[in-house]
Amino acid sequence: MHAFEQFPNLVTMFFTRAAQQGEKPFLWRKSEGRWHSISWAEAARQVATLAAALRAEGIRAGDTVALVSENRPEFCIADLAIMAAGAVTVPTYTTNTERDHEHILTDSGARAVIVSTAKLAKPLMPAVLRSNARLVIAMEPLRQMQLETLRVCQWADLMAAHADDPEARVDYCAGAQAATRDDLACIIYTSGTGGAPRGVQQHHGAILHNVEGCTEVIATDFGLGDEVFLSFLPLSHAYEHSGGQFFPIGLGGQIYYAEGLDKLAGNIEEVRPTIMVVVPRLFEVLRTRVLKGIEKQGRVPVFLLDQALRLGAKQVDGKLALWDWPMRLLVERTIKPKVQARFGGRIKALVSGGAPLNPDIGNFFHSLGLMLLQGYGQTEAAPVISVTRPSTGLKMDTVGTPLLNTEIRIAEDGEILVRGELVMHGYWRNSDETARALKDGWLHTGDIGEFDEGGRLRITDRKKDLIVNDKGDNVAPQKIEGMLTLQDEIAQVMVSGDKRPYLVGIIVPEADWMKEWAKANGKDASLDALKNDPAFHSALRAAVDRVNKDLSVTERVRQFIVADEPFTVENQMMTPSIKIRRHMIRSAYQDRLDGLYKA
Repeated sequence: MHAFEQFPNLVTMFFTRAAQQGEKPFLWRKSEGRWHSISWAEAARQVATLAAALRAEGIRAGDTVALVSENRPEFCIADLAIMAAGAVTVPTYTTNTERDHEHILTDSGARAVIVSTAKLAKPLMPAVLRSNARLVIAMEPLRQMQLETLRVCQWADLMAAHADDPEARVDYCAGAQAATRDDLACIIYTSGTGGAPRGVQQHHGAILHNVEGCTEVIATDFGLGDEVFLSFLPLSHAYEHSGGQFFPIGLGGQIYYAEGLDKLAGNIEEVRPTIMVVVPRLFEVLRTRVLKGIEKQGRVPVFLLDQALRLGAKQVDGKLALWDWPMRLLVERTIKPKVQARFGGRIKALVSGGAPLNPDIGNFFHSLGLMLLQGYGQTEAAPVISVTRPSTGLKMDTVGTPLLNTEIRIAEDGEILVRGELVMHGYWRNSDETARALKDGWLHTGDIGEFDEGGRLRITDRKKDLIVNDKGDNVAPQKIEGMLTLQDEIAQVMVSGDKRPYLVGIIVPEADWMKEWAKANGKDASLDALKNDPAFHSALRAAVDRVNKDLSVTERVRQFIVADEPFTVENQMMTPSIKIRRHMIRSAYQDRLDGLYKA
């Protein structure tokens, strides 16, 4: 059932799985307090119908179609329908500004746009009007909008109009999809940590390569069953697009769409997923909540947590002794089930990716009985390149071994190079950047790394993010930032110091800690009131000093400022995939950072 070499494209894989699964539930969405499902057979019918409608509206093979939608069943259906029509999907972040939309629509040359809601259409439509797109398909009604120059179709009306179209037959649609593994499936725009987003050309074979490689990991290390996924990361990001959509399709699994980050914890307990694609930031938040929850329960739970972490560390190092087993049995019967229940109780693996995972975070959850794997990849590799797995030894300071049929080598300067079907064919309409990234069939990732004694890849830093101080020493900021955010006082941080004598930082205090500190010290709890308070600054200084004790002289943060506000997607200081935008943060705080060197 799970052989992938037979599939010439993603659409054929989907229709094959739909034929096998029939009326079994596939896509789930919660409304009015209940979860509602769309079966595989119904999803296939809708994909075929929408593909026929797109062709009837003039969409031809090779055309690009932008897709602007939150995670919901219609996103998956639209994505597959675009490809089934022979066109190319351009998934677009729901957090994009009008300027972002204009860049992507213009750069991709989108002929049509599919948008979910009137709210998302508001910043999108002015950009559409300035683009070459003349067709808009709205999943929900677009109210109070003057769109005379565009043909605007309602999703439901379009589906109804083509329900009896001969081309809307599932068997016809599957047979008509002639794309090969080398043909372009989608253009995914990188989230732009260092500038304007670039369109990464992902071909069908690249994503199929990822699906097959990830399936091999689950099948070999955990066993395959009726897999359930909970999708909450943006589907416009390569990580969720492949890992949270096409991977479940390849497995014949079910996809539940989370109601939002604010309801994620509740959704996890309801859905009880078997596999989740996650980002490190989520685990940093959950770790804090778990710690605070256990601390409130008293001394015995705190003692058991300490024992779980101690035993987990010994197990990772292969030093678990015979006399540790009674305590391990106690921990497994007390604290572990409570933590596992928060994740539904049947998680096989939580796969972390999109940004580096602090090893301490990984060890924390592993010690509490959750199988947390760390994946490494890039949009340019569709996106998974390697992953940690039990069969090769779980080392949380590594990103594991390469996926099936994936080659990795380390260049002379330490850069990680990747080769295989998963590698993109290039950046859309950007030959110069393509030539820099692809050389002799190898993707130059821009990351620095090495292999450990077990053949596992270890990332030391992002090549372009390396700080080179005024003495020529190289410093990896992500390592330091990861250590700092483990402190209770610090929620976010960015370290700076290129061509400077020492490192400085910009700190966003942890909100709950800040409120508690303000209450204990009789202060106003707002960030504006506290950011220049000497006593508050001293409290943060203590957290920084704790970290500095474990760092080399060149890695220590000598001075810092308190940020004016948290780093968010809305203020453009974070990407939609929850990575800090260093250039944006540095630009906003450059004068204050410079002042730290004059003090």
